[in-house]
Amino acid sequence: MPEIRLVNVSKHICSELNITIRNNEIFVIIGPTGSGKTTILNIIAGVTDYKGKVYIDEQCVDGVSPGKRNVGYLFQGLALFPHLTVFENIAFGLRAKGMKEGAIKERVLSLMEMMRIKHLSARYPHMLSGGEKKRVALARSLAPSPQILLLDEPTSSLDHQTAKYLRGEMIDLLRKLRITTVYVTHDLREAEEIADRIALISHGKIEQISTPKDLFFNPQNESVSQFVGMPNIIECTQSRILTSGLVEVVSDEMRMILPYDGGNIKKIAIPPEDIYISDVKPPGPALNRFMGKVEEITRYNSAVRVKLSTGNKTLLAELPIAAFDEMNIEEGKEVHVMIKLRRLRYVES
Repeated sequence: MPEIRLVNVSKHICSELNITIRNNEIFVIIGPTGSGKTTILNIIAGVTDYKGKVYIDEQCVDGVSPGKRNVGYLFQGLALFPHLTVFENIAFGLRAKGMKEGAIKERVLSLMEMMRIKHLSARYPHMLSGGEKKRVALARSLAPSPQILLLDEPTSSLDHQTAKYLRGEMIDLLRKLRITTVYVTHDLREAEEIADRIALISHGKIEQISTPKDLFFNPQNESVSQFVGMPNIIECTQSRILTSGLVEVVSDEMRMILPYDGGNIKKIAIPPEDIYISDVKPPGPALNRFMGKVEEITRYNSAVRVKLSTGNKTLLAELPIAAFDEMNIEEGKEVHVMIKLRRLRYVES
């Protein structure tokens, strides 16, 4: 499958973009609403005009129509035809290309089997759940056997559990098909879960392109650091496996027990929202708990950030305003600090 290159590309908010998307990789573009994510997909697909040059597998495709770029596109709005059945929706692009009916039937049945929607063949879009519609739209995008797949917020509007399940299915499918994929989302956790590399875009400018791990541990500027939640980076001096799936890490006087899946841990990243503070001693075991001193309090629209010192370390905690206001916390006060390590990110030595 091909490599994609955007060279000095500009359109709307996007200005002078230079991006290389590697052969067979799942490349995730993430950023706030209106930052230019969908514009990049439209440029690659050729459904909008632009300045600059786009190369697909070293061939300049400027002026090449969308139908000849061999690109599958799952739009955020899905755009399923309401008057066509599931089978006919998936078959639509194949008929437009003049494929014979026998080959169409074979291809559509294969995709429905792959997407686990064969039982929905005769239904219409209004009869489907949100997750089922997403599967049909994805199958339709894959029907012409594209070399490139563009996915615009493919799990948006789904509940958390359905989105997680569909995301897992898509990852397995994309790895199996080895399609160069450009995946747009505003959800950082989703991006972490699926990406080979992530491009963080803000106001039409690419702030950083890196692996998910690098995005957290080596943010290139303040904008990236703010987007990923300004994680607390802790250097670990030693680690010790306790049992399957658990490890104890030591960082100076701090000892923490973490879930993990192998390797010697060099650094861990703890998001501020995973650090909880209390003005009274909470019940329960003293696991991953420390005493800290409040150094600074900053209020935002929906949260309060608290800078803490514990031993020779400085940590940043973030609490909802309502939770903070229920406590008697002020600068200079000693507080109980609890670290919730549900989603550990770490660098191996």
